[in-house]
Amino acid sequence: MKQLNKFIFILFSLSLGSFAQTHEMNPARLSLEEKLDGFYSGLWMFPTNTGGLPAEVSFTDCQEEQRKLPEVQGKYLVTNIAITCEESLKGKEIAFKGLTRLTDALVSVKFLDKTAFEGLATISSSKFDVPEEVSIYPINYFWLGVEHLLGGIDHMLFVFGLLFIVSGTLNLVKTITAFTLAHSITLALSVLDIVSVPQASTEAFIALTIIYLALEVGDEHKYDSTPWLVAFGFGLLHGLGFAGALTEIGISNENLLLSLLFFNAGIEMGQLAILPFFGLIIYLLKSNKIKIEVHAFASYFIGGLGTYWLIERVSSI
Repeated sequence: MKQLNKFIFILFSLSLGSFAQTHEMNPARLSLEEKLDGFYSGLWMFPTNTGGLPAEVSFTDCQEEQRKLPEVQGKYLVTNIAITCEESLKGKEIAFKGLTRLTDALVSVKFLDKTAFEGLATISSSKFDVPEEVSIYPINYFWLGVEHLLGGIDHMLFVFGLLFIVSGTLNLVKTITAFTLAHSITLALSVLDIVSVPQASTEAFIALTIIYLALEVGDEHKYDSTPWLVAFGFGLLHGLGFAGALTEIGISNENLLLSLLFFNAGIEMGQLAILPFFGLIIYLLKSNKIKIEVHAFASYFIGGLGTYWLIERVSSI
């Protein structure tokens, strides 16, 4: 009977993988540059995997030239945009119609006076005024980092598995931080074009790390002294996956260092934020009211999803 329950649980995890698709962080992106006083040109990029019509963007007190039909470029529908404003775009409103809960819009505007504006529009805050005094810090990459972590089921699953193999709260925080530091290194190397690995292969290897983690969880292996070494090694690989997210949306080269810093800070904050939630789940599973073999079933759950993702990603290479 016990073997039958394990088999059913593995099948459940594999079938769940078809619904728990890993969410790619590819928000819409509006990129504008002021070419002449009051004249701006750029691109409106909307992801193709939303299953609906592209969101619309409009500008207050600005005249927009006739747009051409969008072209498919990679994972995006790309439209060339050109607008003329009587004065600067600073102080003007930019509004979006048609954003979804899974599709935000990252806005970048470069002005003739060498200043730049970075904004983020969401379904709940779909319009904003470009401030007169623009910030030099790309803080919206922080929220993109949080979004990417919370929207990436495979990355959250990896953090969940770490809770089973790390002893002590301090060790756990060190391990999570080492994971962040490692992927920060490969993220920077990849974005700077120093290291280049095919995205599909990277995602397949990430699925392999999840399967390996599932085996460690099943063996009830606890890392007491140097768990951060394991996380650091895996983080190097996961960083290449994060890099694909940033390069797809066109990270700002002028603020590259700051953008990477804020993006990684967002990922770290997202990881630390979900730890109490995952810890509560494990505590409830280990309580007397729910009598299951926690490590075994967690191993099957993590391994089942990891196996599904591995098969899916290898078949797409």
